[in-house]
Amino acid sequence: MSIANLKSAFWAVTAAAVLYLAAPHSASAHCDTLDGPVIQDARKAIAAKDVTPVLKWVKTKDEKVVRAAFKKVISARPEAREAAEHKFFGTLVKVHRAGEGAPFTGLKPAGSVEPAIAEADKALAGGSADALVKLVTDDVAAGIRTRYQRAAAAYQHKDESVAQGREFVEAYVDYTHYVERLHQDAAGHAGHGEPGGHAPEKHGKKVRHDGHHEEHGQK
Repeated sequence: MSIANLKSAFWAVTAAAVLYLAAPHSASAHCDTLDGPVIQDARKAIAAKDVTPVLKWVKTKDEKVVRAAFKKVISARPEAREAAEHKFFGTLVKVHRAGEGAPFTGLKPAGSVEPAIAEADKALAGGSADALVKLVTDDVAAGIRTRYQRAAAAYQHKDESVAQGREFVEAYVDYTHYVERLHQDAAGHAGHGEPGGHAPEKHGKKVRHDGHHEEHGQK
């Protein structure tokens, strides 16, 4: 492979990682954190006594529920205000995630956001994606190099014994599946709001999310 093709492949994988890490998957989503964008808008709405800022986070059909919860916060007595706000936050996030086809397991504390997601928000606020690209690029480069080096070292001795062959296979599977997952995410497979997603099919095989292949009709 030429140097130009290697560079092209590397940047393609990097772009895949950016898409993967920046996408708010249910495991790392931050719309349910107390310092996430949904709650930030909820606090603005309460301060202004205007529900408008949060309505963009829910479907039109769900506005009635959110408006009702908001009215309870605004009309709450001072001693009950904090509890009412927390209940409103929970209702808002639950409705938002339901509208996106994602589960809600409760509000998460502030500061529980993955570094890449936090950097993605900073990029939007700051008007530049440079720091985000560097963060993800560095992690992707390290991930590929580590797995490649292990597989390459094992490759040199894979035919010397069964044990060494199996060591190579283990390294090879880890290496290729890592790259495959990045490529699958770059292709736009299930993310936040896509319920589980159906495993993509290629060349008559079903690709599972763990990177393994299954023949149709087989497990």
